[in-house]
Amino acid sequence: MALAAQDAADRCEQLTVLTERLTELAAAQAQAFEQRRPNAAAALLEETSRLANLYRHESARIRADPSLIEGAPLAARTALVRATEAFDAVLARQGRAIEAARIITEGLVKCIADEIAAQRSQVSVYGSGGVQTSTVAPTAITLNRRA
Repeated sequence: MALAAQDAADRCEQLTVLTERLTELAAAQAQAFEQRRPNAAAALLEETSRLANLYRHESARIRADPSLIEGAPLAARTALVRATEAFDAVLARQGRAIEAARIITEGLVKCIADEIAAQRSQVSVYGSGGVQTSTVAPTAITLNRRA
């Protein structure tokens, strides 16, 4: 999938619009992560992935052949540069938000695992003499007779 640009100015304008839309989506996803609403970020994933792929493709084409935008007016190229700078800033914000969500999630998983392990090792039972003893919790064992 590629942009259907008529000339360098058109390509520059389309790429600017694409970059601005990706910036909006990335900002919305970052805000959703910051507000601890990952499902809201996930709702934007399909459009973000599609547009990011197009952006990646067009960026690679321009890197390989800069003449694709060299003929564009200075104002159009400047607008593209500004849109790209804003996009980079939002991507950095989104990266921080995703990293924070990852750290929180990993912390929660570790706390839950530690609590389960603590509860398993603190089982108290009454022995045959009527005295309460602590034992390790029973663990299921699966046997495979074919082994």
